[in-house]
Amino acid sequence: MELAVVIGMLFFMAAIALAIIWVRNLFAVTMLMGIYSLTAAALYVALDAVDVAFTEAAVGAGISTVLMLATLSLTKAEEKPFRSIQHPVSLAVVLVTGGVLIYGTLDMPAYGDPDAPIHQHVAPRYVQDSGQEVGPPNIVTSILASYRGYDTMGEVTVIFTAAAGVLMLIGRGRSGPGRRRKTWDYEDLEGDER
Repeated sequence: MELAVVIGMLFFMAAIALAIIWVRNLFAVTMLMGIYSLTAAALYVALDAVDVAFTEAAVGAGISTVLMLATLSLTKAEEKPFRSIQHPVSLAVVLVTGGVLIYGTLDMPAYGDPDAPIHQHVAPRYVQDSGQEVGPPNIVTSILASYRGYDTMGEVTVIFTAAAGVLMLIGRGRSGPGRRRKTWDYEDLEGDER
């Protein structure tokens, strides 16, 4: 049953991704990206990766959606139409990269294998010692708040910095109330560097 739920969610995510590609309304694309992130978070919960699901829900569906909506207030509502250009080299690079990634997964342990290396290293320590070392009775909370606290803070800092940079770049060319856009001319330059 669990495998059927996971496969169903993956197909739903693929349908959302195709809709994101075809839709031209940027508000609809932003909402679809938020739905995609929430579906990914639910998929991570189904795969017993609650800490990753928590981060995906907070950052992917929450912060990213809010930042994209803020960016939409600075742009047009529709994507510009583009000319379809065939790039066989790009398609070949994508197919080769995808093939290499799939080949890399063939060496991974089977899904749910209790003897996999991931279950032999730090997971037993977290299960046995997190209550005494950190305090919270919930293991996931102790991992996110203590063991991976700096990692989580770093992820949020990187996303915030990237979003602030994008907003600054998009809003740079706009002139607000009371501001006049500066147009440069040769006479404005100091000296005769023509």
